[in-house]
Amino acid sequence: MNRFKSHYKKNILLAYPVMLSQLGHVLVGITDSVMVGSLGVEPLAAAALANVIFHLLMTFGIGVSFAITPLVAAADGENNIEKSAEVLKHGTVINFLISLVLALLVFAGSKGLYLLSQPEEVLKLAIPYLGIITLSIIPLMLFQSARQFAEGLSQTRQAMYITIGSNVLNVLLNYILIFGKLGFPAMGLNGAGYATLISRVLMALAMWLYLFQSGRYKPYHAAMKYIRLNMLMINKMLRIGLPAGFQFFFEVGAFGFSSIMIGWLGARSLAAHQIALNMASVSYMMATGLAAAATIRVGNHYGRKDYPTLRTVAFSIFIMVMAFMSLFAIVFILGRNIFPALYISDPEVISIASSLLVIAAFFQLSDGIQVVGLGALRGLADVKIPTFFIFIAYWIIGLPIGYVLGFRLGLGVEGIWYGLLTGLSVSAVLLFARFQAITKKKIAGSNP
Repeated sequence: MNRFKSHYKKNILLAYPVMLSQLGHVLVGITDSVMVGSLGVEPLAAAALANVIFHLLMTFGIGVSFAITPLVAAADGENNIEKSAEVLKHGTVINFLISLVLALLVFAGSKGLYLLSQPEEVLKLAIPYLGIITLSIIPLMLFQSARQFAEGLSQTRQAMYITIGSNVLNVLLNYILIFGKLGFPAMGLNGAGYATLISRVLMALAMWLYLFQSGRYKPYHAAMKYIRLNMLMINKMLRIGLPAGFQFFFEVGAFGFSSIMIGWLGARSLAAHQIALNMASVSYMMATGLAAAATIRVGNHYGRKDYPTLRTVAFSIFIMVMAFMSLFAIVFILGRNIFPALYISDPEVISIASSLLVIAAFFQLSDGIQVVGLGALRGLADVKIPTFFIFIAYWIIGLPIGYVLGFRLGLGVEGIWYGLLTGLSVSAVLLFARFQAITKKKIAGSNP
């Protein structure tokens, strides 16, 4: 344990700004859900359904943007400014084009929600709200380009400050636009969508303004002027970014499909699922801060070919995430009857959500280990096999078990969540074993 102590401070200094930044993305949805919940069960269920589709595509895009961080971290480990600048330029172009494709997919397929056998009153509210929040994926991906670049250089606090400011603005705009304050009409659920869109546009502008105004990044600006786009770098980044995007797609898609299955059980079950999932997403997104620290620090040592220190760093982060997620498990159990009441007053919804928070408490450790495992493997530029592991864990094992438990054995929404717990646990074991195997092989290969 003593050899890990020297790394804890470095890890947390890198991780906590990313934790708060990632939490900011989730807090947009949580804030919307809490404030929309006061409008009733149907608007809350509609927000849940729309956010399933949006978050599926948004997290795919964020995963693609993660290609920037390990490449910049490795280049920084080599003190190569030109290579870092090249990654930023190509990454920004890729992220912008990906955001346009994702937005077009939503607009083209939103009517397909009627094929998912969801309550009619929920669909009528969900589709226009989905159209509004989908536009926010474009500024969000531009923000990600600048943010992942800064994080690759171990500069994580600026994105945190900007994200916190964006969330404060989102709360204020929610209040004004949902309920019709300061002379604006009451827009209900759509008001929450416009608040999200406006706050994310300003967030992207603020991050890029910082990147161009800070003297810290002037050498990279100068290097970018002489860099031309080339397919070699684009292909290199897509080989990392697309599998990383599909990692998120398969994981978030599994939770999304579980939401669709839960929608078959009725609006109250779906609303309860949204509440519990909101709470679980808080701990998950904060754990992704530690995963980002793993990507940055593992990427740095990988660039230096210092494999023993690389393993020590990674294991120190695994220890931290286990402690962190254990704390959240206790909070979920103790607050299982309190947190749902913050969203809605319906007794049945609160009762269902309370039981789901107990299950969420149990999958915290698996969730933490698998997300840090993904981050550490991303630092090693290992993304293809982990993507396959996630697909197997969730879609071949977790979801079928959830369906059988939920519908065939009559456990309902709880059965579906037991399936998610199984998928997370399988994913955690496979990813940790993969990291062990690769790093041991690297050390063996570096020793004559």
